[in-house]
Amino acid sequence: MAVPFRRTSKTKKRMRRNGNYKVTANNTVKCPNCGEAIKPHRVCPNCGTYKKETVLETKESE
Repeated sequence: MAVPFRRTSKTKKRMRRNGNYKVTANNTVKCPNCGEAIKPHRVCPNCGTYKKETVLETKESE
């Protein structure tokens, strides 16, 4: 069975492991009611609607 001749340094090991790590932007969609950018499948914090139904009362709606 083959054995490495030299020990792999911490730097080389971490460079190899972290090479596939990428930061991606969060997905956002437009609220169908007010047009605000929100995360999908969540209540809009701006107008308080979800699936075109008012779920939360906001200060703007009062």
